[in-house]
Amino acid sequence: MDHLCIASDLAFGLKPGDELKIESTICHEIRQSREAVIIDNVSEDSEYCNHHTPAQYGFQSYISVPIVLPDGSFFGTLCAIDPKTRKLNTPEVVGMFKLFPELIAAHLDAAERMELTESKLAAERKNAELREQFIAILGHDLRNPLASIQGGLRLLSKIRKGKIGSRFCRAASIGWRV
Repeated sequence: MDHLCIASDLAFGLKPGDELKIESTICHEIRQSREAVIIDNVSEDSEYCNHHTPAQYGFQSYISVPIVLPDGSFFGTLCAIDPKTRKLNTPEVVGMFKLFPELIAAHLDAAERMELTESKLAAERKNAELREQFIAILGHDLRNPLASIQGGLRLLSKIRKGKIGSRFCRAASIGWRV
């Protein structure tokens, strides 16, 4: 992902749906470090008071937490910005902002696993259908030779018991040689 999609009604010079180059954002730095960034007051924050992103968009408080999927891959960030200073670096706010990305990641993972399971189930159903067709064809093909063998055995049994005449036996033996 190299663009951010904006969904906000705050006036930061962006309209809802506008995109930013990801490299110009603090989110990009979070993607690199995988560490949360919490700024209560940009002008008092030694690390971010001269940062180009708050200067460009005019926000004074910011919190962003990485969303990391269970396989360790980076999905994105959950962030909030405000043009006013806010007390964000509290156990309650930080705890909530760390919990939500975990929930998002768990939901995305569950949805992916569900899709994979459904795909495997569909493949298994197709295999079962093919297996049933194979068994039906195999059963049919085995029954035909077995029926011939059973008929031959009944005929031999009748010959042995003398129920069939010798003329028929000679004709049958000619047929077997051919």
